[in-house]
Amino acid sequence: MGHLDGKTAVITGAGRGIGREIALLFAKEGARVVVNDLGTSVAGEGADTRPAEEVVEEIRAFGGEAIPDFGDVSDVDQAEALVRKALDAWGKLDILVNCAGILRDRMIFNMTPEEWDAVIRVHLRGTYATTRFASIHWRQARQGGRLINFTSGSGLFGAPGQPNYAAAKMGIWGFTLSCARALGRYGVTANSIAPGASTRMTDTVPPERRTNPGQAIRSDSAAGTERDPANVAVPLVYLASDAAWWVTGRCWGISGYRITLYSQIQPQIVLQGVRKWEVDELFERFPQVFGPAFPEFQQQAMPGSETARPAG
Repeated sequence: MGHLDGKTAVITGAGRGIGREIALLFAKEGARVVVNDLGTSVAGEGADTRPAEEVVEEIRAFGGEAIPDFGDVSDVDQAEALVRKALDAWGKLDILVNCAGILRDRMIFNMTPEEWDAVIRVHLRGTYATTRFASIHWRQARQGGRLINFTSGSGLFGAPGQPNYAAAKMGIWGFTLSCARALGRYGVTANSIAPGASTRMTDTVPPERRTNPGQAIRSDSAAGTERDPANVAVPLVYLASDAAWWVTGRCWGISGYRITLYSQIQPQIVLQGVRKWEVDELFERFPQVFGPAFPEFQQQAMPGSETARPAG
């Protein structure tokens, strides 16, 4: 008996990396899986049916049920067809995992509109498109569901060379919060995952940008280490199960053998007025109230003064 027996799951980007490990583990836990992967390069170029087909073959080899899908999730019609494939094959959809993504890294001052749009399209539009059609089914069926979307530490902490990727991933986090509130009445939970693992994507990170020592482990050497994408898949079994009915609208960091629950955004300091602020008044009050929260301010402030002196 598996923890996902009788469940039906659609997993995007499931031909390689983290998505592949999720598909394999979900199937081992009893889920019937639609393995979606367009089979593109990391930059989103080309197409190849083999990644999705190979994962399906692996699942069938150990007795699991799976069917491949080669659709582009950012195409609304293909996203609908993906969800429909699960419904036509098994009559329901219990779990949707949005893992598909690409990279077009560039510093903001060098980034082209095409590089921006391509990443936003796959990550943000792709997550919207599949979720839209899954949510229609969940709303009509009223039998619950599990939505798991992939955000990233790139967005949570602001990777400097990934403004498009960071924006898309933080958009997914806000999108997930909205879905948690909108779909909760139908028994649907929605959570975001910020993963840490060695994949084709992390292989593209230049050595000078590898602030995490684990990033030095390439994806072809990660099996059995903390950077193994399989580590990310394990907690998702719980989040996708009936047991996780109480977990929704939260962001989870899953990296190696560590699971982190990130705090929700909360007010930190509030400066409350009783009338329209005067400009000069704010120049005095702003550093007094908010300065202590900024180490930079504390380092630059003159002894005995309430104002900061710019460096240099």
